[in-house]
Amino acid sequence: MGKIEIKVSGMKCEHCKKAVQKALFGIEGVDSVEIDLETGITQIDTSRDISLDEIRKAIKEAGYEVS
Repeated sequence: MGKIEIKVSGMKCEHCKKAVQKALFGIEGVDSVEIDLETGITQIDTSRDISLDEIRKAIKEAGYEVS
């Protein structure tokens, strides 16, 4: 349905990356998640409309911030 690109801060390693991916895949409609650890840029492909608030909440619950 769409692509969302956000910047996530606080990720330092593969464990962090996997934690954010797990949180995002927990949202219904998230099809894929690509994360660049160096920049924090996170690209999310979705099969339904997902609000940024829903994404921010999942990331925050995983212990990271959307910047």
